[in-house]
Amino acid sequence: MKALIAAGGTGSRLRPLTHTAAKQLIPVANKPIIYYGLEDIVKVGIKEVGIIVGKETADAITREIGDGKRWGINIEYIHQEKPLGLAHCVKVARYFLKDDPFIMYLGDNILASDLTLFTKEFEKSDANSLILLAEVDNPCEFGVVELDDKNQIKRLVEKPKVPPTNFALVGVYLFDENVFKAINGIKPSARNELEITDAIQWLIDNDYKVLPYKVKGWWKDTGKVEDVLEANRFVLSSLKSRKETGVRVDGNSRIEGKIELRQGVEIKNSVIRGPVTIGDKSVIVDSYIGPYTSIYYGCEIRNSEIENSIIMENTRIKDISYRLDNCLIGKEVEISKNELKPHAMNLILGDRSKISLS
Repeated sequence: MKALIAAGGTGSRLRPLTHTAAKQLIPVANKPIIYYGLEDIVKVGIKEVGIIVGKETADAITREIGDGKRWGINIEYIHQEKPLGLAHCVKVARYFLKDDPFIMYLGDNILASDLTLFTKEFEKSDANSLILLAEVDNPCEFGVVELDDKNQIKRLVEKPKVPPTNFALVGVYLFDENVFKAINGIKPSARNELEITDAIQWLIDNDYKVLPYKVKGWWKDTGKVEDVLEANRFVLSSLKSRKETGVRVDGNSRIEGKIELRQGVEIKNSVIRGPVTIGDKSVIVDSYIGPYTSIYYGCEIRNSEIENSIIMENTRIKDISYRLDNCLIGKEVEISKNELKPHAMNLILGDRSKISLS
């Protein structure tokens, strides 16, 4: 079995962060989102992985991930000139996938369940496809599945205005080679894209066997800011305390709950209340870092309060007299203040921003 990771999307719903970075590389619990899918695939035992990249994502993703040796896999990058749909991703990867069965994983998804459960179910069945489903509160934002009274798939609809159910397609699919017949048999949608939902519906309509598999546990499509922050909370909720070499915490600081402190972290006169992860060589002085916060490497937080937030690498936050809550702040950002005026703010800042608060 091979794997195909779709990482060519532009991430328009995560602007301005994705003007300068691939959405799949935004860190959740101080790990790029795409790493979660890669690690899941590695656990299954798959060795051959293709990654779909677009013009806007190719350089950043290839530079970050490399050839796959760190995971003991071989990675091939497959270029998609335009974002023409998930089924189009499969079509352009035909030369890589050949006629082998494969798992398709959307690069901006995070899934708590073990992929081995799904691959074993697929391999022991005579199915041509197995698709993962999850109940969601906002089905109109996803591909939606309608099941019959025998719990089999009746039809699929892509982002329906009036959803027939609340069962959404999770961004993980398993296919055999017959999916290429399906893709060749469908036409572009109203969005001018080859929809994976249309390809799966083609398989069903032409008497191929498609199995549904309901996911237990949480799953997140991190397409929007609130989804990224929620995924961060999900991952941090199972964080294990860890303290690496070179960490310095002075006697005036208080560490509570599950805290991950990476190499060279320095904490002075501060309160850190977990779950919290703080990346390499970050410095926290005279500050409060509250639950469900991820601070990436090289950051400096002084005389400030932060919780429920993601702070990306090499960012500096100084002398903020009110608490930063539910923030997603890009890399190399500088936040400071001119005078003491306490205000509540919710910030979404792109990379290399500079902001002075008063």
